[in-house]
Amino acid sequence: MVEPNTVKHPPNRLERQLDRLSDVPVFARTWFRSVVMRRAVPFTGTADINFLQMSRERVEVGLKNEKKVQNHIGGIHASAMNLLAETATGMVVGMNVRDDCIPLAKELKMAFRKRATGALRAVAILTPEQQALMQASDKGEVNVRVEVTDETGIEPVECEFVWAWVPSGLRKQVP
Repeated sequence: MVEPNTVKHPPNRLERQLDRLSDVPVFARTWFRSVVMRRAVPFTGTADINFLQMSRERVEVGLKNEKKVQNHIGGIHASAMNLLAETATGMVVGMNVRDDCIPLAKELKMAFRKRATGALRAVAILTPEQQALMQASDKGEVNVRVEVTDETGIEPVECEFVWAWVPSGLRKQVP
């Protein structure tokens, strides 16, 4: 189920798809949401990213420290950390982009600060101003900071993504 929002705009395609999960029992929603999203974005399924919370304001995703995503010292690989952060930021943008537009990752900055311990979570947030900007124009860009934390609460990597959105080209042309 998609959490209530404060920005008044009609639900987009992604939000409508996730709203279909409102009939799923609460205890199973995260699992079903993750299955749906992994099918929509297959690479997230390769790493088994879990889609923990998704709303227009906030997306939280998680990644277990399993062999398939580990580096040579048993921690989560830098590329998997990037995937986790990119997924969180991309999904929060995806929850806000209009149906006649598509989101595109434009730039990323990652600074590795400390060794990660165990599983990771990434939380990306859009401000009401950023959400309104996405609804008001058919192209633009937003800086989306994402917080990635490990099981001990440490932020092993600092990252920021710049996401753009452009017309999808699927919009009907008015003569």
